[in-house]
Amino acid sequence: MNRHELISTIKKKRSFLCIGLDTDLSKIPQHLLTEEDPAFAFNKEIIDATIDLAVAYKPNFAFYECYGINGWTSLTKTIRYINETYPGQVFTIADAKRGDIGNTSQQYAKAMFDPCSSGMNFDAVTVAPYMGEDSVKPFLSFSGKWIVVLALTSNKGAEDFQFFRSNEHRLFEQVLLKSQNWGSSENMMYVVGATKAEMLTDIRKIVPDHFLLVPGIGAQGGSLQEVAKFGLTKECGLIVNSSRNIIYASNGKDFAVKAQEEAMKIQFEMESLLAGLPEF
Repeated sequence: MNRHELISTIKKKRSFLCIGLDTDLSKIPQHLLTEEDPAFAFNKEIIDATIDLAVAYKPNFAFYECYGINGWTSLTKTIRYINETYPGQVFTIADAKRGDIGNTSQQYAKAMFDPCSSGMNFDAVTVAPYMGEDSVKPFLSFSGKWIVVLALTSNKGAEDFQFFRSNEHRLFEQVLLKSQNWGSSENMMYVVGATKAEMLTDIRKIVPDHFLLVPGIGAQGGSLQEVAKFGLTKECGLIVNSSRNIIYASNGKDFAVKAQEEAMKIQFEMESLLAGLPEF
């Protein structure tokens, strides 16, 4: 899915919602545990119930890697199900936060983007920029794929490094400035936490046209209204993630229906926000 297709999807669905598939077997409904692949069974029902409301899905790899080969199987089946059942209808993000020396990053990229190698074929992957250009650019060697660069995160520990100031720039601002030499608004996004919504004004001065992936609304306390106030562009420019509030809205047999209801609440609010943009 390229930038034009992503914007078209946002316009069609009147939404910029990303649903995080952070599937924890200790939290999913008990009746699913008798399934051959409980995580995939859960994901499938969540996807089917919310596909008309979400423009993106973002599996967090940690929730699959912790189960070893079974987890990788669930993850692979999930991305294949999305791509084969709903082709072109949704943007997929591998929330893997990879970043290593060049030849290692090349293999990580192959895992995310080459279905002949790994069985997975995501549109995008989250990357950590701490090791610099040569650790990030291998991900951009795959035509039509995106990287989502960690810039300003929503966790408490963000204060440890991301606000360190050298001369006139804080570290997260230096990431935004330097990384623009690696890619463009056509293949690069940035992670900016919803709990840092007031910082979006400064961020938009540096990256006015790039899409921002914004986690942290809902369970982490971020405000969709605040994120939209400071982060929306004329083409939307936002993908806002919600995970726990949606996928764990119920732990009963009605979990998919309740997830749909929660997603619908957010989509309704997003539709109202998009209505204020001239191009929407």
